[in-house]
Amino acid sequence: MIRINLLPHRELKRKARQQQFAMLAGLTAVLGVLIVWGVHEFVLEKIDDQNGRNQYLKSEIAILDRQIAEIKSIREKIQEMLARKEIVESLQGNRVKVVHMLDEVARRVPEGVYLKSFKQTNEHLRLAGFAQSNAWVSTLMRNLDASPWMESPLLIEIKAATENGVRLNEFDLNIRLTSSPEQSDPVAGDEKTPKITAGVGQP
Repeated sequence: MIRINLLPHRELKRKARQQQFAMLAGLTAVLGVLIVWGVHEFVLEKIDDQNGRNQYLKSEIAILDRQIAEIKSIREKIQEMLARKEIVESLQGNRVKVVHMLDEVARRVPEGVYLKSFKQTNEHLRLAGFAQSNAWVSTLMRNLDASPWMESPLLIEIKAATENGVRLNEFDLNIRLTSSPEQSDPVAGDEKTPKITAGVGQP
C-alpha cells in the first residue's frame, strides 16, 4: 500500500488561510480607519461651517444692534424736537396772550387808578396799585370783568395809604385770565365808562 503524507499540503493551506485572514483584518482595519477619518473630517467641516454661520449671525446681530441704537437715538431726537416745537408753540401762544393781557390792562385802568405792579402766575393775574377812592377800585374791577380776556376779579386787600403827601387807597386784587375772548368789548364803545389810561405809574 502506498502511503501519501498530506501534512505539508494541509500546513500550506492553513498558512494561506491565515495570510488571507491577516490581509482581510488589515484591510478591515485600514477601511475602519479611513471611515473614522472621513467621518471626523466631515464633522470638522460641518463644525467649521456652523462656526462660520454663527460668526456671520453675530456680525449681522451687531449690525442690527447698531441700527437699533441709531433708530432709538433718532426717535429720542425726534421726541426732543417735538417737545421743543411744543414749547415754542406754547411760548408763541403765551406771547400773544401776554400782549392781549398788557393791552387789556392798559385800556381798562381808569384815570383815578395807578398800578404799581402786576404779576402773572399760570392763568391768574395779580394787580397792585393806588386809587383815588374806593369807587375807582370798583370801576377797575368792573372794567376788568367786562374784558373778554379776563374774568372773576377778586379784591384781596384795600387800605388807606399816603403817597407824596396825597391820601390814597392802596389795593391788591387777583383776576383770572381766559383762553380766548367770547364776548364783545363793552368798554370801547361805552361813552359812560370813565376814561381809560394806558399809563402805569405813581400818582
